[in-house]
Amino acid sequence: MQSNVPPFSELLANTRESAVHLEMRDAYGTNPRLEAWQRGERVDWSDRASWWHPFHQTVADAVARGVVVRRARVVSEPVSAYIRWEHDATQGNIAAGEDVRWLPRSRATGFLMPANDFWLFDGNLLRVHHFAGDGRHVTDELSTDAGTLELCASAFETIWQHATPHSEYTI
Repeated sequence: MQSNVPPFSELLANTRESAVHLEMRDAYGTNPRLEAWQRGERVDWSDRASWWHPFHQTVADAVARGVVVRRARVVSEPVSAYIRWEHDATQGNIAAGEDVRWLPRSRATGFLMPANDFWLFDGNLLRVHHFAGDGRHVTDELSTDAGTLELCASAFETIWQHATPHSEYTI
């Protein structure tokens, strides 16, 4: 399915104050970096050129402009292999300037959460991610609906307040 949603880099380039990302899946398909990690290959974090991707630069540029970038992940425990890899790879997100927190799903029972992962830019533009059952990305959609923005912002803040900072969340 084709999406008319602008690329993430464009959306973040137009962001002035904040970008928050809520992730709630235990797996997001596969990719070459995950496959390498599953073979036992590990990132040499001292060799930035080997792992720094355009995504990292996009985030770093936004942070340099004063944009606060936060990511919250709601995960099942024990965690999936994908989440183990993602936890390891989060060092790149941190280096780019993101603040990342983790919330075990068992501690989120009393929270209202949207059905889909999302990015919320400056509190007024929502990029919703749609995935297939196997974790493959299907499409994205944009929303500026006030009620949806409020729900997603509130859900993110509730999760953020109860989540554990990346540096303290061990697997």
